[in-house]
Amino acid sequence: MPISEKLPTWAVVPAVFAVFSVISYQILIAPDNLNGTKNVLSMAKTIPLPVDGPESIEWDPQGGGPYAAVVDGRILKWRGDGLGWAELAYTSPHRGNCSRHEVVPTCGRPLGLSFEKKTGDLYICDGYIGVMKVGPEGGLAELVVDQAEGRKVMFANQMDIDEEEDVFYFNDSSDKYHFRDIFYVIANGERPGRVIRYKKKTKEAKVVMDNLRCNNGPKAGTRDIFAKVPGYPDNIRLTPIGDFWIGIHCKKNLLGRLVVNNQWLGKLVEKTVKLELLIGLVNGFKPHGVAVKISGETGEIVEILEDKEGKTMQYVSEAYERDDGKIWFGSVFTPAVWVLDVKLDGLPT
Repeated sequence: MPISEKLPTWAVVPAVFAVFSVISYQILIAPDNLNGTKNVLSMAKTIPLPVDGPESIEWDPQGGGPYAAVVDGRILKWRGDGLGWAELAYTSPHRGNCSRHEVVPTCGRPLGLSFEKKTGDLYICDGYIGVMKVGPEGGLAELVVDQAEGRKVMFANQMDIDEEEDVFYFNDSSDKYHFRDIFYVIANGERPGRVIRYKKKTKEAKVVMDNLRCNNGPKAGTRDIFAKVPGYPDNIRLTPIGDFWIGIHCKKNLLGRLVVNNQWLGKLVEKTVKLELLIGLVNGFKPHGVAVKISGETGEIVEILEDKEGKTMQYVSEAYERDDGKIWFGSVFTPAVWVLDVKLDGLPT
């Protein structure tokens, strides 16, 4: 019997549309399925925060911490299960309307954190203000640099300190957008990012690399393609043995590749798609957790850890391996950090 005789006409169109929607999602929007990964991030312990977005985490020279840079412009310190989180510092004096869930530009948005071992000063990349620092006593951070070679630093993102040379390197990920509109930086096809070297003695800020797209996690002194990872990378952290962990915001999908690789389409998305929808399209409307470990010598992928379903971990911005074998994870959006208290060699597949 023909299908038209089995089903009423009004039921055929919705059924066809539903099938088409499922197929389109699987082809265009569903996140990539990665081979050889370890789906273990859901095992991590969750340490909640009273505020969203611990984008970067760091430990002080005495091993205290972690410290977390959060969405309301503050730096918080973890003091253990009994004491919880305490405020160390903040990047803007304008605290009256700061939100614990959304970015308020006047409050600043601290991102990358780096302690200087010899002084104990904490350097902070703020996605609105520039590179700042605060002493061990905490409080309001002071501005260190907010322009380089005549261009304002719009999106200070992450940094690395070379204490022998008394310089630091940091990323200015865009000269057009601040942190809140980061996904438009990815989508529009432009390459406005740069890496800047700052000499502390002379206070000279020099661009050492430019024409970059949404750059983050500098590796000082190099300009080559060191590694390619299966997703949109965020912060880079050196491991105790010289490899690197990279936080992956989300895996890629076909739609994301089309937008990123075709500037005309990226420009159209920038003008017509709301930011919340763009975030959903990029992650396949399925937030998840991914971190990638690469070799410090070759750049080859050594290990990929996942929470495929996003049960525990989502939007990983940083993975930080400590000497004790624990790996700590930060997130650009969620109100938590996580710690995986398992030796890497012993992780189940």
